[in-house]
Amino acid sequence: MLDWLYNIVGWVLIQIHSALTFIGFDPDGGWAWGLSIVLLTVLMRLIMVPLFVKQMHTQRKMQDMQPQLQKVRERYKNDKQRQQQEMMKLYQESGTNPIMGCLPLLLQMPVFFSLFSVLRSVAQGQAQYGFTQELVESARGALIFHVPIAAQFTSSSAELESYGSDPIIAKIVIVIACVIMGTTTFLTMRQSMKRTTVQMADNPMAQSQKIMMYMAPAFGLFGLGMPIGVLIYWVTSNLWTMGQQHLMYRKFPAPGTEGGEESKAGASGAANGSAKGLLGKRKESAPEPVEQPKIERKQPKKQSRAKRGGGRPKQ
Repeated sequence: MLDWLYNIVGWVLIQIHSALTFIGFDPDGGWAWGLSIVLLTVLMRLIMVPLFVKQMHTQRKMQDMQPQLQKVRERYKNDKQRQQQEMMKLYQESGTNPIMGCLPLLLQMPVFFSLFSVLRSVAQGQAQYGFTQELVESARGALIFHVPIAAQFTSSSAELESYGSDPIIAKIVIVIACVIMGTTTFLTMRQSMKRTTVQMADNPMAQSQKIMMYMAPAFGLFGLGMPIGVLIYWVTSNLWTMGQQHLMYRKFPAPGTEGGEESKAGASGAANGSAKGLLGKRKESAPEPVEQPKIERKQPKKQSRAKRGGGRPKQ
């Protein structure tokens, strides 16, 4: 069903490997195949950068909706079901979608499963998805940190030894890669959740995202059944996400965080700036009308009644 996608991923992987071989990498070496997977990941993430920027704009738009959402919460505070319906209606009317917070992660999954299928076919010695039998044998024999590119934790010792790998070292490397994979997955989701929580305190998808975040370390266990090449892809993708989010969040801080107030003021436009200017003028001009009445009140007190009355007999 997804063979067309597997063929695309396999073809791109082969083309990157050919380019690395052309510039001098050993075609049968682990560096050539390992870097091919890393560059495949980077290429995929570069394509997804516009989507990540759109995700940030959507989150800012949802932040602007908070006053309306607050009114809905107060109006239907005793009817949670109606409250959720009205909130979702507001999201639809404004053209925002809370699921955008998870969309980049979801879009990675097809490529993830495609690479898994390609490397699994390589491990089984099957020449498909654009691989010739020669390329299959080349990839199967490539060692990355003393581990064959298509090897899994469940691979037999005889299979690992057939490629010149020490079974014990290979399994230790795979376990370390699984731990790194689970940890980086958790950190990337936690980083995104913190940002989303600040911008949308009542995100209807928050509970689901929180469950997924705490389930992230379980990906490390699933990694025991994945080829080392897939683990390289996943760790590279996580590291890219962490760096990308750090740079983008630093450039566009969320309102309510350190540096976010300036960003919020800039997003509000000239209206907020003029409002602050008016407030500043009021503070400066406030003492003037207070002092003037005091001066006027003191003037009549200087003229006593005796002087006024004393002038009548003389006339």
